[in-house]
Amino acid sequence: MHGLITKSTGSWYQVQTPEGKKLDCRIKGKFRIKGITTTNPLAVGDLIEFDMEPDQETGIITTLHERKNYIIRKSINLSRQAQIIAANLDQAFLVVTLASPRTSLGFIDRFLVTAEAYHIPARLIFNKLDLFSDEGLEILAVYRRIYENLGYPCYEVSAVKGINVDKIIDVLKNKVSLFSGHSGVGKSTLINKILPQLSLRTTQVSEWHDKGMHTTTFAEMFELPSGGFIIDTPGIRELGIVDIEKKELGQLFPEMRKRMDGCRFKNCRHINEPGCAILSAVETGEIELSRYEGYLSIYNGHDTRA
Repeated sequence: MHGLITKSTGSWYQVQTPEGKKLDCRIKGKFRIKGITTTNPLAVGDLIEFDMEPDQETGIITTLHERKNYIIRKSINLSRQAQIIAANLDQAFLVVTLASPRTSLGFIDRFLVTAEAYHIPARLIFNKLDLFSDEGLEILAVYRRIYENLGYPCYEVSAVKGINVDKIIDVLKNKVSLFSGHSGVGKSTLINKILPQLSLRTTQVSEWHDKGMHTTTFAEMFELPSGGFIIDTPGIRELGIVDIEKKELGQLFPEMRKRMDGCRFKNCRHINEPGCAILSAVETGEIELSRYEGYLSIYNGHDTRA
C-alpha cells in the first residue's frame, strides 16, 4: 500500500491513502536515508509504501519514494544535526510582519537562500496590513521593492480582516505549499481563513503527545478543496543554514548570481577582492546593501540570528 505523510510526531506518522483514508504508521528499527543525516528520517510530504500490521489499525512504513526536493533546518537542540521540515514542495511562503513580532531582513534572506538551495520557488506574505501606520506602509513599500525586483512575489494581507486572502488562495491551487515564519506572525489565522473548517488551535497538538512528540518542530499538511495542500509549520525563532558551502553561497542570491561572471577572479569571495563585480554593484546601488550584509552574515557563520 502507498500513501502520503501528512503529519509527524517523530515516532508516529499520519499517512493519507489515495482514497483519502488516514492511518497511523510507524517505522521499524533503523530507517536511514542514504546521504542524509537528520533527526527525522521521514517528513511531511513524503510519499511512502507501508504494510498494515497484523490485526491492527496501524501500519509499518517500508519504503520512501525519491523526493523531488525537501527543505531542511538545523535542529534546535542538536546543533550538529538537521531536521527536514517538509518534502516534495511546489512553493514556499514566508509570512512576514514588520512589528509584533518583527521579521528582520536577515531572517527573510536566510529563508530565501534556503529555498534557493533546495530549488523551491519562494513567495513573501506581509501580514497584519490592518495594523500598519503610514510609516509602516512606507517601510513595507521598501521591502516589497527589494524582493519583487529580485523576482520574489510579494502579497500584502490582513488575515484577521480577510484582506487580499483571495490572492493567496489563487496561487495555492493544485500545489503543495509550505507556510513558515516566526511565532505570532499570524500563520494559523491565515490558514484558518483559507480553510475555515480547520479552526487551528495550538491545543490540537496535545493529543499527539502520547505518541512521542519530540521537542523539535514538526509540520502538518492540510488538503485544499481546490486541489493541492498547505503545509503548516510551527513558528521558527531561528533559521540555521545547512549544507551550503561558502563558495556556493553567492549562487543563492539571484542578484549576485547574474553578476558573478564579471568578477576578475573565478574564486572571488565578494568581500574585498579587486575587480569584484558584486562589490561594484553594491557601491552603485544595483545590489541592495541589506542583501549584501545578509550575504556577509551567512558567509561569516552568523546565520542563526533572528
